[in-house]
Amino acid sequence: MNEIRVSLGERSYDILTDPGILNRAGELLDLDRRVLIVTDAGVPAAYAETVARASRRPVVVTIPEGEGSKDFDCYMRLLDAMLMAGFTRHDCVAAVGGGVCGDLAGFAAATYMRGIDFYNIPTTVLAQVDSSVGGKTAVDFRGFKNIVGAFWQPKRVLADPEVLATLPPRQIANGLAEAVKMAATSDASLFRLFEEGDPITNLPQIIRRSLCIKKSVVEADEREGGLRRILNFGHTLGHAIESAEAPLLLHGECVALGMLPMTAEEPRGRITAVLEKLGLPTIYEGDPERIVEALTHDKKSAADGIDAVYVDEIGSCRVEKTPVSVLTERYRAVFGGMR
Repeated sequence: MNEIRVSLGERSYDILTDPGILNRAGELLDLDRRVLIVTDAGVPAAYAETVARASRRPVVVTIPEGEGSKDFDCYMRLLDAMLMAGFTRHDCVAAVGGGVCGDLAGFAAATYMRGIDFYNIPTTVLAQVDSSVGGKTAVDFRGFKNIVGAFWQPKRVLADPEVLATLPPRQIANGLAEAVKMAATSDASLFRLFEEGDPITNLPQIIRRSLCIKKSVVEADEREGGLRRILNFGHTLGHAIESAEAPLLLHGECVALGMLPMTAEEPRGRITAVLEKLGLPTIYEGDPERIVEALTHDKKSAADGIDAVYVDEIGSCRVEKTPVSVLTERYRAVFGGMR
């Protein structure tokens, strides 16, 4: 069995990545109890039904597809479902979907009765390479991403590569942006795999190697006190762009754009070429005032600036406290700033 162990003491868990592993959910997860199964309308219903059949007392909640569902209304809907079904601290939540499902379901699990078990079954490339691992859960509030949340590690992650076969090319590229991010900051040989090979053919390898990077960072810094900040490469400006452009641009597309102003000239050229190869955007003509507003409300913002991640050479990075004004200047230098 392809198994990656995330070692966090009593919060340790496994990521299982074998093809077809979704069909073994009843064997590999403790579902002999009440199980809130959270999925969205864009996920094939058969995936959630597979988990439901393996559960003793399943409650399936299907939320609308898209980032807009990661809000307090959907969060309350999950709490209502658990309360009405009589969930106790001995029951659990399982997310079957992408990052939105994982973030929302994980936050509900983290806060219901001060925390119940949570399983993540990611069905998108983005969730499989990144968001399903690490314990970050959150909802958006007043247009700002992930501003309300908690750290709540899953008990186990089932990342079945077979479920990715139903994804359209744009969604695959959207997820691969996060893998490019990790390669750019931490693994030069993985980045060369993007440059020299076919990312679709190499998708299983890219997912596993990205997960290994993510797990190593999370083990060293579970709550983002230091090293884990490198996972925010592309996200500081990317989240600002996403606040302005969602749902027209997907999360990974915004991260792709957000990486470019945070790199030196040589790696920027290489990253741009990889993003174009994947079909991700590299040109943006957004309103700089909206970007400044979003940066000002960034949850990582402090009086002396934001801990921004820079790549001066592929495979390594640095974190530097950066004023919002400097980030805005870097944004303008790469993208201009006029519609």
